[in-house]
Formats: sequence, C-alpha cells, structure tokens
Amino acid sequence: MRRLLPVPSTPDEPDVDLVEAYAYPPDRTWLRANMVASLDGAAQAPDGLSAGLSSPADKRVFGVLRGLADVIVVGAATVRQEGYRPPRPRPAYAAARAAAGQLPAPVIAIVSRSLAIDFTTPLFTEAVTPTIVITCEEAQPKGLAAAAEYGDVLLAGRDRVDLGLALDALAARGLTRQLTEGGPHVLAQIAACGRLDELCLTVSPLLTSGPAHRLLAGPALPEAQAMRPISILEENGALFSRYVRA
Repeated sequence: MRRLLPVPSTPDEPDVDLVEAYAYPPDRTWLRANMVASLDGAAQAPDGLSAGLSSPADKRVFGVLRGLADVIVVGAATVRQEGYRPPRPRPAYAAARAAAGQLPAPVIAIVSRSLAIDFTTPLFTEAVTPTIVITCEEAQPKGLAAAAEYGDVLLAGRDRVDLGLALDALAARGLTRQLTEGGPHVLAQIAACGRLDELCLTVSPLLTSGPAHRLLAGPALPEAQAMRPISILEENGALFSRYVRA
C-alpha cells in the first residue's frame, strides 16, 4: 500500500500526488461519494458527527476532493449537523480550475424536501456562488420563496426529490464533476437511482459500536451494486480506498 505524502508546507499548496490520484475522468459526468467509517461500519462517531472518525490525512483527502469538484451534493440534515460553511476559492487550485472552465470554488447543492433550512447562515449569506437548494415542486411555498430569495432553487420531482433528475440538471448547468458527502440517506438514494460512479471511503482505525447509521441508510437496493477497487492508500492506520462501479 502506498502512503500519503507528507503534509504540504503551506495550507494552500496542493498535494500533487493526491490531485493526480483523485483526478476526475475527462469529458463525462462523474459522481463520487466521499465518506468515512469506523472499523465496525459506523458512519458517525458516538456524538453523531463524522469529525470524530476523521484525521489530518482524511482532511487532506477531503480538501483535494473539494478542490477538484464542480458541485457538492449534500443532505440538509448533514448540513445542519456538521455546520456547513461555503467553500472558499483556494489559490492552490485557482489556475487548474480556471483552465478547466470551473468556478473558483465548488457550489454546495442541498437536498431537502421539507426546506427546514436556516437561510440566514453563512452557507447562504457568504457563498461565493449562490448555494443551490434541490427540492420538489410540492415543497412548502413559504420555504420555496425563502430558498429563491437566498439561494438558487432546482426543482426535481413533483412530490419528492428525484435525485436522478437533479443530477442531470446539475450536469446540464456544466457541473459535471459531482461530489456527494452524504449523509447516509442521500447516498442511499443516489445509489438506488444508479448514479453512484465512485466511492472514496476512508476507514478509520477506530471501533465505536452504538446505533450509528451505515454509509447508506435506506431501503435495501433492488439489486446489490457491485463495486471494483482501483486504489488504496494508508497513513497512521487509516485506509483511503477508491471503488468504482464494476
């Protein structure tokens, strides 16, 4: 197993090997998930957050994946629990993103049927590019009005969010390098509609037990989705694997 490179000398200096290792396939829409789990399969630490399973190396991979992405699709519950803030342009990625025709920073796209979202948080008030709210046509009118005032609304589905339609709509906007950070319910929906191209999975060398969600939380898939490993890295006991659809 290859080890990750030493920590870059400055926060804005890219880890070149990781950028190369996690490069998106060219000239196509590609959705990857970035998730972390304990050795016993928990997607959250006992406090209900993912941070307790993370590590400095995991945060570096997290930063690289965001630095390469056009859009980050995430569920509203994860946004609330993890205290999401808007991504900022990073000098280390500025030239490459400009050359690829990307926005200076990835856009956050929040998936929510209920629209129980605080639109006064920095995720909306300080976003470099307006945060996208993915919802459905029959969402609460008051919530739709607030989402349109503070963000960019994307309607996908009539009475529930159709993530397949949403991902197609994002790609039609040129946001083809797609990244999801979950949570487990959103990831399960993405897998169920057959759109999960790649899973970047960090396995933390910790045991937690308890009632935490699995990586995917939802009804069983109609058919198990076969995945093929394409790379694995290791640092301080944590494993960083990549799986693509077989």
